[in-house]
Amino acid sequence: MDELLIIDDDAVFATVLARALARRGVASRHVESPAAALQALDPAPARILLDLNLAGDSGLALLPKLKAHCPTARIVVLTGFASIATAVEAVKLGATQYLAKPADADAILAAFGQQEPDPALPVAAQPMSVKRLTWEHVQRVLAEHDGNVSATARALNMHRRTLQRMLAKKPVAR
Repeated sequence: MDELLIIDDDAVFATVLARALARRGVASRHVESPAAALQALDPAPARILLDLNLAGDSGLALLPKLKAHCPTARIVVLTGFASIATAVEAVKLGATQYLAKPADADAILAAFGQQEPDPALPVAAQPMSVKRLTWEHVQRVLAEHDGNVSATARALNMHRRTLQRMLAKKPVAR
């Protein structure tokens, strides 16, 4: 398999992942910012692992640029702040797959290897909690406003600082 480009601002995570990939015979290189990612596209990688939150920059904003430079690359979006809204947008923008952290090297490689959708994927036994529904709604409105917290706060009729505190917390479980 070809080299895998890891775009993640967490250097420790990327180093550990690169070692795990190397043990599986997969060569990788790591960059930490959108600017460095765009410079690392020559030669064009066949696979790109893209963090959704790059030190305040949006991986979603970088995704179309990656697809423009590497139209045949398989891109897996990886995030510690998974939401339905960002998953849908990532796929619309050309991501092959979307994974929530923590994900190990085997899960990441499996995501790159999945060629077809899985209609046998089980449906959740329980509906989402009210807190999770709130998180999903906030994420959808945030995506609609291109990550602009002030515009999102106005759209949600809430104070910007309240929204910032809400976004700083980990997403609630289902």
